[in-house]
Amino acid sequence: QVQLVESGGGLVQPGGSLRLSCAASGVIFSIANAAWYRQAPGKQREWVATITIGGTTNHADSVKGRFTISRDNTKNTLYLQMNSLKPEDTAVYYCRAGPSNWGQGIQVTVYS
Repeated sequence: QVQLVESGGGLVQPGGSLRLSCAASGVIFSIANAAWYRQAPGKQREWVATITIGGTTNHADSVKGRFTISRDNTKNTLYLQMNSLKPEDTAVYYCRAGPSNWGQGIQVTVYS
C-alpha cells in the first residue's frame, strides 16, 4: 500500500522560506517520477515541479528561481525548498509519486 505523508508547511511572512518533505512508503522515489502540486482556495490544483527517475527537474514559471524540487533516495523522501515566498504561494501543497499516488496535502500560508 502506497502512503505519502507531507510535512513542513505552516505560516511564513513574505520573503521567507519553508521546506516541504514528502515521506513515502510502498513506493520508491528512485524508480518513480515525482511531483509537487498546489491548490489555492477557489482555484484548480496546479502543477509546481517535477523530478524524473533520472533526476531531471522542471518547475512552473511562477516558482522558477524560487522553489527547488529534490529527493533523497536513501530516505525515500521528496522535498520542495521554497524561498522568497509570496502571498500568492498560499495553498495546500500535495506530493505525487508515479501517475496516481497522492499525499493528503499540507497548508502553506504566506501572510503580510
